[in-house]
Amino acid sequence: MNKRTTGVVFICIAAFLYGIRYLSAAIFASNVSSWNANLFRDMLGYVGKGPLILSILSLVVGIIYILIAEFGQSMKGASSPLTDKIRENWNKEK
Repeated sequence: MNKRTTGVVFICIAAFLYGIRYLSAAIFASNVSSWNANLFRDMLGYVGKGPLILSILSLVVGIIYILIAEFGQSMKGASSPLTDKIRENWNKEK
């Protein structure tokens, strides 16, 4: 699997985990006869912060994978007067 596909999969996992948090709270409160915003906020509290933290982590990993896939090769072989001078100075110091 290449890095772009891996990044997209991680972003899909992030979206799934983010939605599961709300779905879990709705299922948890499905037997309640009256609904309001405060009750749903309490149900989200009962679900916890685990899915939210994992979704943010997965989103960050997915974005990093996509950035590496898009810009990794161009940064690796970048050649400009500045990078050539840095390489030259680095090789002198060795």
